[in-house]
Amino acid sequence: MSLRLSTVILPYRRWSEGGRQAWQRAEELGFHTAYTYDHLSWRSFRDGPWFGAVPTLTAAAAVTDRLRLGTLVTSPNFRHPVNLAKELISLDDISGGRVTLGIGAGGTGFDATALGQEPWTPRERADRFAEFVALLDQLLTEDSVSYKGDFYSAHEARNIPGCVQRPRLPFAVAATGPRGLRLAARYGQAWVTTGDPKLYENGTPEQSVQAIRGQVGKLTDACAEFGRDVAGLDKILLTGFTPDRGRPLESLDAFVDFAGRHQELGFTEIVVHWPIPDSDFAADEKVFEQIAMEAAAQLH
Repeated sequence: MSLRLSTVILPYRRWSEGGRQAWQRAEELGFHTAYTYDHLSWRSFRDGPWFGAVPTLTAAAAVTDRLRLGTLVTSPNFRHPVNLAKELISLDDISGGRVTLGIGAGGTGFDATALGQEPWTPRERADRFAEFVALLDQLLTEDSVSYKGDFYSAHEARNIPGCVQRPRLPFAVAATGPRGLRLAARYGQAWVTTGDPKLYENGTPEQSVQAIRGQVGKLTDACAEFGRDVAGLDKILLTGFTPDRGRPLESLDAFVDFAGRHQELGFTEIVVHWPIPDSDFAADEKVFEQIAMEAAAQLH
């Protein structure tokens, strides 16, 4: 399978001031999917403009025709499966079935406390994530759902007519731990990783590849538990969080080398951040566009 190239467009620009043009340009450049982060605010962007993921993707759906759209990633931090399902069904309809839901357990950042609660422990995040994914799967595939869980409930929640994509829009499950990998194996159409965060500061690219190889091995074992061939699960690498940092976007050759090493591990999709000046995602826009247009042909 040839390697797909996708991008993440962070929602920090007003729609009328470059936001719209970025999504349209992503389609022109031939990206497979354009994702956005689903946060209320994020890291160094907290004190600047930041817009909601679902309205942004809805607007992007209206100004594109072929580009797939998605979140990297939605989490339970500030969302409930019942109203999220309704929004996703609506977005899938508006886009004509072009939506992928990237979904993860969430973290301890600003989203974790924005609703006034204390941050959840890692165990509680994992517990909530498991219930969140299972209920969301049910809501997106059944006309009416009633459910009572430890964290979430639904009472005769209606989701007619369901997704355009059948049986539902695809889940891309972000996970590195055993419980999350089992969720990816059970419910995911794709698996997402950013590598091993412990290696970001002081690790080497070689150590990162080894760590990701280990993650793929654990995913393979998790798929086997459910009688599933891991080859049938798309594998997505969100770049920018490995020790390589921004180096893969310094030149076409650098990117092809980076992507090729991960393609050998079984990855089917590489996601790069749309350049943002004066940020961790700064990159030469001309090189970025060259990579978008030419890299795929060198990766088979």
